[in-house]
Amino acid sequence: MAGPLQGLRIVDLTNVLMGPFATQILGDLGADVIKVESPEGDTVRHLGPMKNPGMSAGFLHTNRNKRSVVLDLKTDKDRAVFHALIRSADVFVSNVRPAALRRLGLSAEALTRLKPDLIYLSLVGYGSDGPYANRAAYDDMIQAACAIPTLIAQVGDGVPRYIPLAIVDRIVGQAAATAITAALVHRLRTGQGQCIEVPMFETMVPYVLSEHMSGLTYEPAIAPAGYPRLLAASRQAYPTSDGFVCALVYTDRHWKSFFTLIGQPERVQNDPRLASIASRTQHIAALYAEVSDALKRHPTAYWLQALDAADIPVMPLHTLESLMDDPHLKATGFFRTLHHPTEGPIRDMAPLGRWSATPTATRRPAPTLGEHTEEILSELHNNDHK
Repeated sequence: MAGPLQGLRIVDLTNVLMGPFATQILGDLGADVIKVESPEGDTVRHLGPMKNPGMSAGFLHTNRNKRSVVLDLKTDKDRAVFHALIRSADVFVSNVRPAALRRLGLSAEALTRLKPDLIYLSLVGYGSDGPYANRAAYDDMIQAACAIPTLIAQVGDGVPRYIPLAIVDRIVGQAAATAITAALVHRLRTGQGQCIEVPMFETMVPYVLSEHMSGLTYEPAIAPAGYPRLLAASRQAYPTSDGFVCALVYTDRHWKSFFTLIGQPERVQNDPRLASIASRTQHIAALYAEVSDALKRHPTAYWLQALDAADIPVMPLHTLESLMDDPHLKATGFFRTLHHPTEGPIRDMAPLGRWSATPTATRRPAPTLGEHTEEILSELHNNDHK
């Protein structure tokens, strides 16, 4: 079971979530990811529930398909080992601050001298040529910087809250994996490596503004910022008579089917607000409020069946616990139980997509701290003597 990146080596000097998520994607795709850890290990090893020290649940879900080597990069001896790793590598990935990397002699200039065709990717909070470059960056800070809590306040109770996911870390990690894959294609064509900087702030701003820049797109502005459909207060899980249901009445056909379903088949013809997607968007708050009122009249099971029969998008509202028992995920084999050498049975989630020729796979579970140090040192020694 070899993924499409089989034969490529990634030297991974990342910790916490954003970087490890990026390199796990590459490992799932078949790359040999060597996770270089300090003697203390990745911080996430020690956060959250765990059976054994240094093997938290969060670590298990962001570090599969990697090998762990412990190096103290403040020592000359271990930096020499690290340099040997770089000479054997295709890609170097780090979310250590560039200034700290320079102090260790691990700048882009230094490492590309060792390996001229190296792809060197640096994950940073803010682009290096801007005034925020030296600021600490965490998921919450980047959410705030790109106005996500403001949007939540606008549609909620006025309190600017963060999304309760480390969503920035994962989006930017995915972007980094994409950038590395593109750089590998470029190197395959030209033989050239390159240095890439992926900033969290600048990566996230388009996720917000692609919809919400709206009328501010034009010079001068022709309308306020904000996409009304996404900002409608009634755009939420709808209460039913016994719970909640999630439905999206969106297209011309959806609206006609919905009003027919609730006994008002003439509404689409007679209500000018329903004439087009543009007019519906202009009046979406009031229209969604009508949907909400209608759905309160029957139980959830009724609406799941009725809306699905009318070909209107509908889904149940999961909890974290019920998601684990979702029938679709069960049917597709999304959750698998693996045996971890130290942690015993653990639940694993499927790698990216379905591949006809180069399937992804969980080839190895997340490593214990330094589990592969001797193995990797032996490989480097053998390479030196070839």
